[in-house]
Amino acid sequence: MKVILSLSFFFLSILTANAQPKSEAETAGAAVGSKIENFQAQDQYGQSFDLATALQKEAVLVVFYRGQWCPFCNKHLSDLQDSLALLAAKGIRVVAISPEKTAYLEKMQAKTGASFTLLYDENYDIARQFDVLFLPEGATRKKYNLLLNAKLKEAHDNEQEMLPVPASFLLGIDGTIRWRHFEHDYRKRASVAELLQLSL
Repeated sequence: MKVILSLSFFFLSILTANAQPKSEAETAGAAVGSKIENFQAQDQYGQSFDLATALQKEAVLVVFYRGQWCPFCNKHLSDLQDSLALLAAKGIRVVAISPEKTAYLEKMQAKTGASFTLLYDENYDIARQFDVLFLPEGATRKKYNLLLNAKLKEAHDNEQEMLPVPASFLLGIDGTIRWRHFEHDYRKRASVAELLQLSL
């Protein structure tokens, strides 16, 4: 029985990996009330982060951002850093996630002064679970790489050049999404004022 289950998970992972990437319009973001499965990822210091362990202490705000090359992402993370003490006082821990490797997380930290956790979403697994993962059009990827120096193939762990929709999800200590901000317009981000008004 264990062998059958192992084979099932193996083939399911292959099918998921080979599935046709979504367009941005096809992403919907995980819904409020959805339960998020535990995940682990490497942070900007090369240390392992475990969601279940973090949720034992406080609510977790999961913020997806495109990369250190994105001016809107830099501004958003800087704003979160400026209000970090207020969020912490409310019992919210900030965790920002991108598909960029650790060296690029360090660049983002340097640009924004972020003292909160930055995570490397290897293989896009976390973004896929939250249904924010998509493949930008070829012309868009070219613009990001040439004009914004994104270097997507170099910065990510593969050559797919996929990105997350910049979105925020507040997880309660039970791992359930209590609130979310999901917009296909990358210029629109969750405000700290919205977060501070939430009742946990």
